[in-house]
Amino acid sequence: MAAALGKRYGCRIGVIIIDSFGRAWRNGTVGHAIGVAGLQALLDLRQSPDLAGRLMQVTEVGLADEIAAGASALMGQGTEGKPVVIVRGFSGLRDEAGTVRSLLRPRARDLFR
Repeated sequence: MAAALGKRYGCRIGVIIIDSFGRAWRNGTVGHAIGVAGLQALLDLRQSPDLAGRLMQVTEVGLADEIAAGASALMGQGTEGKPVVIVRGFSGLRDEAGTVRSLLRPRARDLFR
């Protein structure tokens, strides 16, 4: 879908399908990605320098989930009727093969299974 839309409009397009869910130990629901196309879902910053120049050891950013959370806040959770949010100027459209699977924690590291 992302590739077809990009071809039609002459630009790179990423698509995130989102839903809301609750979180263990937190009140409130947040938007999260349940489908990703045309963008990098997980941004691995391990071994990149932080502001002080130290190499980060564990930082992986759930990029698609962060975008989904922002979009969910704009879309609303009730009768607002806003099914689409357009994000412009995002520079993270690097990974055409990105999928939501990269956000899923491996079974061996999953605390809840």
